[in-house]
Amino acid sequence: MLRARASGILLHPTSLPGPWGLGEIGPQAAAFVGDLAAMRQQYWQVLPLGPTGYGDSPYQSFSSFAGNPLLISFDTLLAEGLLTRAELAQFPVLPEDRVDFGAVIPARFAVLRAVTAAFAQRASAVVQRDFENFCTRHAGWLADYALFMALKSAHGGGSWTDWPAPYARREAAALAAAREQWRDEIRAVCVLQFLFDRQWQTLRQFARQSGIQVIGDVPIFVAQDSADVWAHPELFFLDDTGRPTVVAGVPPDYFSATGQLWGNPLYRWDVHAATGYAWWSARLRRTLELVDLVRLDHFRGFEAYWEIPAGEPTAIHGRWVQGPGAPFLAAVRDALGDLPLIAEDLGLITDEVHRLRDEFALPGMRILQFSFGHLGREPQQLPEAFPENCAVYTGTHDNDTTCGWFRAVPGAHDTRAGDAVLAERAYILNYLHKRKDTDIHWAFIRLAFHNQARLAVVPLQDVLGLGSAARMNTPGLPGGNWQWRFHRGALTRAMKNSLTRLTVETGRASSR
Repeated sequence: MLRARASGILLHPTSLPGPWGLGEIGPQAAAFVGDLAAMRQQYWQVLPLGPTGYGDSPYQSFSSFAGNPLLISFDTLLAEGLLTRAELAQFPVLPEDRVDFGAVIPARFAVLRAVTAAFAQRASAVVQRDFENFCTRHAGWLADYALFMALKSAHGGGSWTDWPAPYARREAAALAAAREQWRDEIRAVCVLQFLFDRQWQTLRQFARQSGIQVIGDVPIFVAQDSADVWAHPELFFLDDTGRPTVVAGVPPDYFSATGQLWGNPLYRWDVHAATGYAWWSARLRRTLELVDLVRLDHFRGFEAYWEIPAGEPTAIHGRWVQGPGAPFLAAVRDALGDLPLIAEDLGLITDEVHRLRDEFALPGMRILQFSFGHLGREPQQLPEAFPENCAVYTGTHDNDTTCGWFRAVPGAHDTRAGDAVLAERAYILNYLHKRKDTDIHWAFIRLAFHNQARLAVVPLQDVLGLGSAARMNTPGLPGGNWQWRFHRGALTRAMKNSLTRLTVETGRASSR
């Protein structure tokens, strides 16, 4: 349960400014934490921090336990003597307003390979001891992940289901030989995980000292091409080749006549239950080593999930299957103690999902954009009906920015629109007590901060008043997502002062 009024900013680290192609978890991240503290915020919300796979999505990761080495700060490595300026001399000039993943991934990994190759020579005795301790402490997931990534590299980046059968089936003799053959590559993967963890923990400690807590994100499902599925095939519905027999998605609804076909393998919850949900407890425990609070994605899937036969072209021909429900959450609570979770309970949610959420006193989520427009104006959707124990957002990474969304409301800038469309726009402005649509983003931010919801979170794009070009993700769009970045000077003194005043006057300010 969220016990006190607070507020925060949603921004993934890749969106931070900096000279090396994408945001990093070094000085620029620390500067952002400083801005949050100066604006009297209490939370920084990020997306999943794992190594990205298909489509560069943080929600399609090669591991539920590992960190994304692309976020490792070059500036910090330089300061520590683990990287030289000469090794950065050939780094390409890349855009500063967006992440060009096609260019930045090979460029950054070329630098990181130089770092791992020289680590034994450049790292101090203390750092090398810390590295060995890290490997020992995290051996439960790190050994499998490092071998997985080494084998993936050795097989041209291909999915593990396409590897030679002895590797795909994890035959003991083949894996033992692989650990010897690719020893250096495995160690390099471990070094990068150590460096990520070391830098992130330094940043998190600075955040704590600054009065900032980090909200992380755990997707309910994992990627098929991941160390999670490869190392634990018994936990998923797979055929003899390791491919899923049923996959995840959501059924047809107002937004899509064919539903959403995500394609992730589904869990064998009976097997998880037989282990006391050990893998899930370990996953959440690792996440809570990196963050303070966790947004649990697609919470409704823990009550019931949409099962689609593998090979179906759409999500139409699926069925609802009972999820693990209360026994799962109770087991996790027993393993971890408190449940520092936010339930992402968006979409078409049943009473059973609400009861499961409330049984464990988990805060849900409310999105202001969903209170208006195409979803209608049912009383329970309006902001005054939001419960106290929830987190209110102007929008999330999956929404358009507030400015972009409002301009896209049919008729917002079209004098030829019909009466019904113009009436909808007029309703929104009237609800916000505005005559014109100027500063519509601030009107929504004020609405969120004045709301009775204990936590209010705003994407940085809305604080900056940006349009649709700054949207982080468009669900269903195969490319062009996750690329937005901001410039250091974009968050002006006037914006900071405005947010600070609003935070204080709505009782959400930190005590610092």
